[in-house]
Amino acid sequence: MQPIKTFAARLLPLPSENIDTDQIIPARYLKVTDKAGLGDALFTDWRARDPNFILNQPRAKEAGILVAGDNFGCGSSREHAPWALLGFGFKAVISTSFADIFRNNALKNGLLPIVVDEATHQQLMSLAEEDPSAQITVDLAAQTITLPDGRAVTFPMDGFVKQMLLQGVDEVGYLTAKADAIAQYEQAHGGTLRTQPSLS
Repeated sequence: MQPIKTFAARLLPLPSENIDTDQIIPARYLKVTDKAGLGDALFTDWRARDPNFILNQPRAKEAGILVAGDNFGCGSSREHAPWALLGFGFKAVISTSFADIFRNNALKNGLLPIVVDEATHQQLMSLAEEDPSAQITVDLAAQTITLPDGRAVTFPMDGFVKQMLLQGVDEVGYLTAKADAIAQYEQAHGGTLRTQPSLS
């Protein structure tokens, strides 16, 4: 996983609400264990049904941030959903809310699920629909997105998760990086696990 720093990207609007993971990546792709090529299957059924669907338009490949409707990523748990979004080229998804399992899967794979208030969401959706070349800047360290008019909007992010994303590591990688400190602690405490005395 690559560290996430400050980045600027174009927006792609997808205003539909309650988009579930089966729409993001259909169940028939869940047998795949390799992330390579999953971006081509992102919203594949919607793209097949509608030649004018937003992901079929040339502007989609230039976008790095998906502005989606409320409750994005609901439905069943599948890590393939953030894999497909990342594979297509998205670095972040902005919505007014995300399904918990999708949000956790996204964060573990380096895809930023950014929650904004309704007014900001409407502004971003309008901007994305009216100006395909418009960009916003995402600063994870500051937890802000900056709009073209210069307005900065903060977004929530768990502190521990933020540090892992900034370093580009998962939970195992974070602990591995602390190996020296763990070894020093073990040496200072005799290398044995302390237990509470029995009450019996």
